[in-house]
Amino acid sequence: MDKAKLILSMDGLVLKEIPLAKERMTIGRKPHNDIQIDNLAISGEHAVVVTILSDSFLEDMGSTNGTFVNGQQVKKHFLQNGDTIELGKYRLKYVNEAPQQSQAADFEKTMIMRPDTMRKAAEQMAASKSAADAAALRPAPPAHPTAPPAPAPAPAAPAPAALPLASIQVLTGGNVGKELELVKTLTTLGKPGVQVAVIARRPQGYFITHVEGAHFPIVDGKTLGAEAHKLEDNDVIELAGVKMQFFIKG
Repeated sequence: MDKAKLILSMDGLVLKEIPLAKERMTIGRKPHNDIQIDNLAISGEHAVVVTILSDSFLEDMGSTNGTFVNGQQVKKHFLQNGDTIELGKYRLKYVNEAPQQSQAADFEKTMIMRPDTMRKAAEQMAASKSAADAAALRPAPPAHPTAPPAPAPAPAAPAPAALPLASIQVLTGGNVGKELELVKTLTTLGKPGVQVAVIARRPQGYFITHVEGAHFPIVDGKTLGAEAHKLEDNDVIELAGVKMQFFIKG
C-alpha cells in the first residue's frame, strides 16, 4: 500500500513529491527541517506533520505568516486526501488513498480531561459485543433440500494473538484516580496549546508520540524524542503537568 505523500508546487508547477516516511516531519526555511522551503515568507520552523498509521495531523509551529489549509488558517488540522496546505506562494497537496482511522473530532479532544468520553466508549463496546452475541445465537437458515452437500471447510489458520486491553490511570491533578481504557486506534492526551500526545493502538503494542508543545512527554523519568515510543506495563507518563500510569489489563 502506498504511503501518504505531499506534492510541493509553486504557481501550479510541481517541484517534488515527498513521501511521509517518518512519523514526524517538520516544514520550514531552516536546513534542518525534513521539508525545507527556502523562502522568506516561510518561518524557520513553520509547521509539522505527524503521521500515525494511516492518519496525518498538521500543526502550525507559531509561524509568522500562518499555515492555511484549503484557504482557511489552521493551528491544528486532521489532514484528508486532497487537502492543500498553503505556505506563502507554495502549496503542499496531501495525497493519501488509504482508509483513514480517525475523525478530526478525535484529534481535537483531550480524552483524559473528559470522563464522559470514557463512559461513551464503554457503552459502544458493550453495544458491539451484544450485537455480536445476538448474531452468534441466531439460528442458521435451513438448507435447500436439493442443494448439494457443502464441501468440508479447509482447516483455518491459527488467528494472531489479540492485543490485550490497556488503560491509563491519572495519578495527579484534579482527575486523580480516573481511568481511561485505550479502546480507540488513537487516543489523544494532554491539554491543547500546552502539551498533547497520542497513544496509538497497534498490533505490536501501544505507542506514544508527541504531537504538540515545546516539551516532549516523559516516560519513567526519561524525556522522549520525536519518534514513537512503545509503552510497557506500569510505565508512568508525565504530560502537561499530569502524571498517569499505563497498565495492561490482560
